[in-house]
Amino acid sequence: MIAQLQCVVLDCADVVELSRFYQSLLGAVVNQPDPRWSLDGDWATLHTDGGFVLVFQRVEDHRPPRWPDPVRPQQFHLDLGVKDLDQAQEDVLDLGATLLDEGDGKRSWRIFADPAGHPFCLVRDGPETPQGCGHR
Repeated sequence: MIAQLQCVVLDCADVVELSRFYQSLLGAVVNQPDPRWSLDGDWATLHTDGGFVLVFQRVEDHRPPRWPDPVRPQQFHLDLGVKDLDQAQEDVLDLGATLLDEGDGKRSWRIFADPAGHPFCLVRDGPETPQGCGHR
């Protein structure tokens, strides 16, 4: 092994808005003291209970991805496991997410965009759920 995942960095126009969105979604701590990042207004961090860290970086003239447009690709996405897909969808839409692809009603995942336009998936937890949702 060469490295361990430290964090995932998301470019955005407003670090406060996006960190609060993911805090509401994941129930984590925003801007916990961490010597790896200088939190000068251009950065925000989100430390989850499981030790996973999302970092939000302010970018001038941020151009959000437009799924599935290859000219402005998604660049990354998160798969987030949920017990109740319908309830989770309602909850993330209330937080400001946008539904990008609801699917055919039979698959175990749906695609959303966060308030800054980054795609993420809600994936139903359970034995029938394949590893990863197999989309891009």
